[in-house]
Amino acid sequence: MVGGRRPEAMLDVPGVCELSLTRAVVHYRGVHELDLVGGRIEDIGLAVVLEGRHPAEAEVVDLGSAALKTLDLSGELVVVDWLHDPALAHLAAQVRTAAGGQRGALERLCAETSIRVLDRAGFTPVTRPVLLRIGFRDICRDLDLHEGTSVRLRVGRGPYVRAHFDYDGNALVFAAASSAAWPEFEGELRQAFPDASLHRTRAERGLPGGWQVRFTLPHDVTETRHQVDAVRRGLFGLMRRHEPVRYREAARLIETFGARDTLARLLADRGGVAEKISGHVGTIH
Repeated sequence: MVGGRRPEAMLDVPGVCELSLTRAVVHYRGVHELDLVGGRIEDIGLAVVLEGRHPAEAEVVDLGSAALKTLDLSGELVVVDWLHDPALAHLAAQVRTAAGGQRGALERLCAETSIRVLDRAGFTPVTRPVLLRIGFRDICRDLDLHEGTSVRLRVGRGPYVRAHFDYDGNALVFAAASSAAWPEFEGELRQAFPDASLHRTRAERGLPGGWQVRFTLPHDVTETRHQVDAVRRGLFGLMRRHEPVRYREAARLIETFGARDTLARLLADRGGVAEKISGHVGTIH
């Protein structure tokens, strides 16, 4: 039972209890969001339910952005872990402190909590979308920092092509207002992502058409990091071809500060040796 409600058909079934989601660490998607559909770039899709006793919604704090959100709990929801009562009380106290403008402690606590939760849960089909979201968030911050979680590319003289990641399907999705306008772009995608399979998507229901770059499902954090690195190199190569000025600016920043690699911290905290992943900019000839 999710969100404090029991199906009507089960009302007379003895032994069925109602479970509050307070203290639960949940993996949520856009379909669960009531206040900000799609979320922000800081969000990681992993949140702690602060109050989950109401029938259809709950207040949560996202462990990536440390932002308060309202989720619809009436549908299918995945519980990844549970916090102990003292940990929840400490988190709630930091949320109240942050409401007064002091957010630093809350942001650090959320980051530490997310690492501990993912460490306990391990690499599973449940945590894989969260890890992919964390990795793609790093790419967006390096290449195209804005409120959304996507990378925009100016292809030719047409409108921007927007690349976002389908975390459940493990695919990089390129959406364009008119994919037929750049038939050569499909060949560039094959060069940029040689180890993935490419599929065309048709425009329907008001959504633009484009391409879907599907990757093989990773089996652990290390393979996930390798995939994220391949996505980064491919997008950098496309940017170098179509927006050389913007490419040089992004490359200069990465050469100076290094590419973001949040998943390396997860490996390090598990006591493993984080394998070095190249932050080198990929090219397309």
